[in-house]
Amino acid sequence: MSDLLERLRGRGWRLTSQRRVVAEVLDGEHVHLTADEVHARAAERLPEISRATVYNTLGELVTLGEVVEVATDGRAKRYDPNAHHPHQHLICTGCGAIRDVHPLGNPLTDLPAEQRFGFAVSQAEVTYRGLCPDCAHGTG
Repeated sequence: MSDLLERLRGRGWRLTSQRRVVAEVLDGEHVHLTADEVHARAAERLPEISRATVYNTLGELVTLGEVVEVATDGRAKRYDPNAHHPHQHLICTGCGAIRDVHPLGNPLTDLPAEQRFGFAVSQAEVTYRGLCPDCAHGTG
């Protein structure tokens, strides 16, 4: 069983066949699918699943904190199931590919006190941008 499915079962979330297939599609280490990609993959497994059901399920998973919605500069939102594993994102500015990365250091403690302006900082998001190897070589 996937990590996401286990977490959802542990929360007592009712796993209908539609919810299950959406969770199964999202399972993986570097999965950052758009809602339309989730729908297309889910429909391969469960042809009768509607786009509305996929969007609603994704919204519920985000609200539960089990999936993170990743916005990438005007592109379609993507959904990251690694909500409970601290990481940052590396985004290709060419094709939009996203990878999870684990930089050294802690962005919460790396911010100097004089740059906090009195804030009690509780969370930080760092996004790295660049070209993936395919886009850098013109093959993407």
